[in-house]
Amino acid sequence: MNIFITSTNLLAFKRLILFILIKNILTLENGLARTPPMGWMSWTIFYCEINCFKYPTGCINEQLYKDMADKLVQDGYRDAGYVSVHIDDCWESRDRDTNGRLVANQTRFPSGIKSLAEYMHVRGLKFAIYSDIGDKTCAGFPGTMDHLETDAQTFAEWGSDYLKLDACNIEFERMPNEYIKMGNSLLKTNRPIVYSCSWPAYLYENHKALVYPLIGEHCNLWRNYNDIDRSWKSILSIIHYYVKNQELLRNAQRPGAWNDPDMIVAGNPEITPSQAQVQLSVWAIWSAPLIMSNDLRTISNENKKILLNKNVIAVDQDPLGIFGRMVYKEASLYVFVKEMMPSIPKKELYSYAIAVVNYGTKPCKFSKSLFSLGLTYLGGYSVEDLWSEQQLGYMTPNDEYSVMVNHTSVSMIKATLKMDLNDLELDKML
Repeated sequence: MNIFITSTNLLAFKRLILFILIKNILTLENGLARTPPMGWMSWTIFYCEINCFKYPTGCINEQLYKDMADKLVQDGYRDAGYVSVHIDDCWESRDRDTNGRLVANQTRFPSGIKSLAEYMHVRGLKFAIYSDIGDKTCAGFPGTMDHLETDAQTFAEWGSDYLKLDACNIEFERMPNEYIKMGNSLLKTNRPIVYSCSWPAYLYENHKALVYPLIGEHCNLWRNYNDIDRSWKSILSIIHYYVKNQELLRNAQRPGAWNDPDMIVAGNPEITPSQAQVQLSVWAIWSAPLIMSNDLRTISNENKKILLNKNVIAVDQDPLGIFGRMVYKEASLYVFVKEMMPSIPKKELYSYAIAVVNYGTKPCKFSKSLFSLGLTYLGGYSVEDLWSEQQLGYMTPNDEYSVMVNHTSVSMIKATLKMDLNDLELDKML
């Protein structure tokens, strides 16, 4: 459900934001999510399927999350950085208990949420819970409205490491204040809980009304567009939206405060391997969360290799946390560039990741000098193709990066500053 701001109430909304900025001086600053979160989430692959009699291996129950946790460990995902298992909507009972606390559905989660969190922790994983800032979740289960402190304490006592808080069933005027109050309630539990907010996604058509510094001060990450689904059309719509708004999004982001373009759907049969590479590449350029939503029990080896590509993951997890830009467009080509380490920021010297995306229906040739893309260091760069893992050699700013990119595909390279190691050590000192 999306709620939109109209011109008649926009001024009132801005005044409300200003009031909140003055009133709520306690900011999140929990020191968490210094790199974009990585993990697995159930929603886009299993949604709210609760008929476990008809779909015993594809319904929202504790065994599903245990199965995915086991695959994260056994198949190398955890060691690659995918360390969290995310419950989404539909885990709850329809009513709170007699003490007003949330409880899991006892048929589908007979061991309880605390036990499920412990299952994750003993395997070196983190546990992520879902709720909603409204009186009901999007699927109609109890929300946190009027129970913020109680629910925050419950999540902490269960051992939750991450909270995704949706924004269904609440008036938009209440969203900022209620989200901030939940962030403060999480801080009071003294348990480190990454806080994922959703209110920008419900106001995206009027994004100018959003005060991104406010969101970044109170949330570790935030959704700001439509839900993704298992289709190339959906992936591309998110890319187009983020490109259109890239300066706003770039300025809002920093380590510990991330734009969230939604889940990684690579590995689902509706997405081709080349399209999966596009999504991973662009999300990595944006320093976006890499939270998969797929069935790890049936995923192909080809898709597994894509999701485990250590070079692309390293681009995403780069400590600078920069939101890369689309710097060049031609026909159906987008060219993205991201500043990375190793670097000497005070000298404005960076290594770079470059992704050339062809979102069209025919192959396209791309050829531009590195200089034209913003790579100007006269000492040159050592260049590697991140998907083929081939070293492409030494290139200077005057050299051309030329590549033929197939339809709905990507070419991605990293250009590392060609400098003496002692010079690169300056990055740690400056």
